Amino acid sequence: MLWIKTFHIVLVASWFAGLFYLPRIFVNLAMETEAAATARLLIMARKLFRFMTVIAVPALACGLYLWLGIGIGSGQGWIHAKVGVVVLLVIYHAFCGVLLRTFERGENKRSDKWYRMFNELPVLGMLAAVALVVIKPF
Repeated sequence: MLWIKTFHIVLVASWFAGLFYLPRIFVNLAMETEAAATARLLIMARKLFRFMTVIAVPALACGLYLWLGIGIGSGQGWIHAKVGVVVLLVIYHAFCGVLLRTFERGENKRSDKWYRMFNELPVLGMLAAVALVVIKPF
């Protein structure tokens, strides 16, 4: 079980690295006017999104195993709240893919300021998830 917890923590940290950085690339894409720089940023964004997706799958699988396989948090309210936070983070991840495709098509209509605000959402998600696991408020 400790190995699964270890893998879960490392994989989630790696997934969050992408959730933090990809929207930052979007900020730069929203401000960029040079075609060569835009192309370079899009390559970075595509590779990062692919990495995030590959990492998210085993991170989620380890978390599900800890919850459903081993029973960590079973019958406690905090685990249900954490699962809700994780579902929101998965939706955020998927929406990042939608935004990336919008940039790839050259159809972005949002400002760099919007992306700066969007960039803060995974911080709140991480804070909520960690607080629920550590504090177990209910």
